[in-house]
Amino acid sequence: MCKGRDRGRALLGVAAAAWIVAGCTGAPPRVADPAHPTIEPAATLPAAVSGPPMEGEFARRIVAEARGFLGAPYRLGGAEPAGMDCSGLVSLVFSRAGVATPRTALAQQQAALHIELDELQPGDVVFFRLPDPHVGVYLGAGEFIHAPGSGRMVTIARLDEPYFLLGFAGGGRFQPRPAER
Repeated sequence: MCKGRDRGRALLGVAAAAWIVAGCTGAPPRVADPAHPTIEPAATLPAAVSGPPMEGEFARRIVAEARGFLGAPYRLGGAEPAGMDCSGLVSLVFSRAGVATPRTALAQQQAALHIELDELQPGDVVFFRLPDPHVGVYLGAGEFIHAPGSGRMVTIARLDEPYFLLGFAGGGRFQPRPAER
């Protein structure tokens, strides 16, 4: 009987520690669900490289397309202006610029050219493990656009917010094919 009580106290202690580490950002700590894979931490990904820089016009188009969806409603599995999830937003933005991307955040992270945090450029994508995979479009100056979750709208957030900083899993870059530039 005491074993169950001790285990409950231990879980409560872990949850309290996670809340403190999260920095009271307003986002509750979440317990990982083994049924849903998470994006691996950046340290376990292939080494980031200094890929070719984003082409000026292409980067501007990506940022403009992403900004055009500010205020759009979140819809799990959605990838259209009437409603989208985080990876649906990225997929829709890049498809409108002529670049096909995978549909899920995890597949997008695996397909993108990996970019270090200090090498992010407007139009790149940013990946998180919160603990579920999450993705957004980098705007520059530490800001990104993302579809945050159920009941919310596409919005701008900052990479230096503790919730996102602690969950940052890497940056990525999708480039147009040479004929598309």
